[in-house]
Amino acid sequence: MHDLAEAFVFLLDHREISGAINLCSPKPVRNKDLANAIGKVLHRPSFMPSPGFMIRLVLGEFGDVLLKGQRVIPHRLLEAGYQFRYPDIEEALKSIIL
Repeated sequence: MHDLAEAFVFLLDHREISGAINLCSPKPVRNKDLANAIGKVLHRPSFMPSPGFMIRLVLGEFGDVLLKGQRVIPHRLLEAGYQFRYPDIEEALKSIIL
């Protein structure tokens, strides 16, 4: 949340940046890596993957985005000089969970 809010402020301060901007982590992770990071931060095991059919059942079409991935990187934001406070998934999770 901090990175998202700060990115909005950064964009407001840099009006020369226009068009579509990807507001996402500069280091995308796979679902498996996210589960492992959550387990590590919570000090819990994370060895059982979520079955794809359950993700699709709960999330509908968006479930395919999670299952197939998109590997989006915020190139324009980084090129403009924005610095992420939490570029790594583990640090980002610690900031919201702990």
